[in-house]
Amino acid sequence: MEQIICLADRPWSSIPGRTQQLMSRLKQAEILYFAPDSPAGEQRVRSNITVYGLPQLPQLPQLTGVELRRQGRFIARTAARRRFTAPLLWTTHPRQVQLLDALPHEGVIYDCFQEWADQPSQWEGALARAADLVFAASPELADRLSPCSDNIALLPNGVTYPLFSGDDRPAPPMASGPVLGFAGALTDDLDLSPIFYAARQRPNWTFLLLGEDRGAPLLPRLCKLPNVKTVGPVSLSAVPDYLFRCHVLLDLIHLDQAYSGVISTRMYEYLSTGRPIVSILPPDQVEPFPDVVYTAHNPEEFLLLCCHALEEAPDFVRARRMSHGRSAAWSRRAEEVSRILHTAGLL
Repeated sequence: MEQIICLADRPWSSIPGRTQQLMSRLKQAEILYFAPDSPAGEQRVRSNITVYGLPQLPQLPQLTGVELRRQGRFIARTAARRRFTAPLLWTTHPRQVQLLDALPHEGVIYDCFQEWADQPSQWEGALARAADLVFAASPELADRLSPCSDNIALLPNGVTYPLFSGDDRPAPPMASGPVLGFAGALTDDLDLSPIFYAARQRPNWTFLLLGEDRGAPLLPRLCKLPNVKTVGPVSLSAVPDYLFRCHVLLDLIHLDQAYSGVISTRMYEYLSTGRPIVSILPPDQVEPFPDVVYTAHNPEEFLLLCCHALEEAPDFVRARRMSHGRSAAWSRRAEEVSRILHTAGLL
């Protein structure tokens, strides 16, 4: 069986991220999954995947050699104990370039799924140059890394399509009038002003916010409106039940994030339901799904398009939305990864 050492960007979780979604579907390989902020020790999460918590490092852009060597020694010792002699090294964060020399590997993958504006650019450039293959989550990220690598493959985000598929799913009502929902972490850079504007203009609509409160500035004022309902974080399996209670699904922008062209997993989840979607984008951004998503550029236009979405004829473009979701299924993304790795001789 092939061997992979995965240097993940987040712990193994009941709300899986991109790396966990892909690794869990590479069943032809034995995988050691090293993750920050995970419990110490080892945990067998799949028949072919073992998760290890990493020694904690300071949350600083610059780390000392002593700190990095400590982490590298732990991974190397674990790999040796598990008889990983020439594994494929899967990296996910620019900082991990400093671990390459300490770890045994036959090849290196860099999966670039976001722009790392808070990390030194030379780290990511060095990692891309050292990688035998770079996966990029958007054409914009691929273009940014192209001076550092001649071997870049486009790999957008995906979705657990069967879980979110709108086929034969009931839509239990949660209010007498229209329900419009947003799902995602309510972070301190999330622009909630379109929902705030719409909620005040349409008191007979219910706005459902599903996600963890991480300091969104407008959230306290929103919560004072009688037609705004908040739900804390829920497991991935519970998210579709809330989405199917909504007549329209809402996508918002993060003001502090630079545009990288990456389509979020949440958008693919929305598409998989077949429900109408209203998104808001800055004027200079490209609309990723102009045929199936209503795209606004300010709160007034956002409200108008919500009205249009609520008036949409049943099944107008439902099948087309679901087709976008189906084509982005994580199972298909993992098949593409496996095909590319085998073609490149890395697995």
